[in-house]
Amino acid sequence: MHDHALVIGKFYPPHAGHHLLIQEAARVAARVTVVVMASRVESIPLADRVSCLAESHARDRTVTVTGIACDAPMDLASRPVWAAQVACMRAAVRQVTGIAVDMVVSSEKYGDELARWFGAVHVPVDPERVRFPISGTACRGDLAGNWEHLDAPAQALLTTRIVVLGAESTGTTTVSHALAQRFRARGGIWRRTHWVPEYGRTATADKLATARATDASAGVDDLVWTGQDFADIARIQNEWEEAAARSGSPLTICDTDAEATTVWERRYLGPGSTRALDHRPGRHALYLITDHVGVPFVQDGLRDGESIREEMTEWFVDALTAAGRSWVMLTGSRAERLDLATQVTEQALAHRSTFAAPLGG
Repeated sequence: MHDHALVIGKFYPPHAGHHLLIQEAARVAARVTVVVMASRVESIPLADRVSCLAESHARDRTVTVTGIACDAPMDLASRPVWAAQVACMRAAVRQVTGIAVDMVVSSEKYGDELARWFGAVHVPVDPERVRFPISGTACRGDLAGNWEHLDAPAQALLTTRIVVLGAESTGTTTVSHALAQRFRARGGIWRRTHWVPEYGRTATADKLATARATDASAGVDDLVWTGQDFADIARIQNEWEEAAARSGSPLTICDTDAEATTVWERRYLGPGSTRALDHRPGRHALYLITDHVGVPFVQDGLRDGESIREEMTEWFVDALTAAGRSWVMLTGSRAERLDLATQVTEQALAHRSTFAAPLGG
């Protein structure tokens, strides 16, 4: 058993081969430090990679994940480049421990030389990529084709999230569900495309059922909402979305989200109530707003906002704009809205699946 194993890499993105390295290091060393090295030109932020790996190995308390920005080039034949790279590695390790590295675990040919710089032994793990035929280069080149080599935290980070929202009875559920079905029909990994329903609708139905248990004549206009109600709705909506993002395809379609819940809280309780803001999503999503124009209001027993649909549409636009969110307005017929939604989603997928090249020699 060694005292301190070092695992380094770009982890761009983290994949099954990386997890194998870390697990093998933890098996033969009392302590493992994982150093994520990211350059400023790369597409996935350093903090996101560190967070993914830390979550993936949180159960193993001997593993510590840290990261450092490193813009030194890659040139295995250059001693000055080696010195620059190793200086970053040592600095990153010092952030978490003063214990000397006595083992380097890698699947790369440069592992022997890296170990020499640390005065450590090199333990190669699956250098031929037999157990997991995957690499960061392969993931970046074909994200969808290598999706199954990513674990839940990495999938949640890299999935393209499309959120459809709008005023009552403007077709958000129709468009979002049809959009998910359109991508599922492609087969393969796309069959796992999740559609996340609106929890607020479930909460409304539950509240109405509770009211009718004491007054059979109660309707949606009689319901009393609180800030805590909207905080709960936003929290659970986030939980549903996150669960879907961790088990689906490179695309996650949402029929509303916690950002929209902040607007509904304003609609029912006024601008002074902001409890849902505590659960505003931090991740980046692309929003599709279903315009109210040309869409007849259909009462389904849970709706009560026919007279303020135009105002609500403006509220969604203003809220997303103020929050710096990217949004696209869907207008026209149902088919036209779905076609535009598909086009926008294709663009978003293409962008999310394109990665900047890492620094070379």
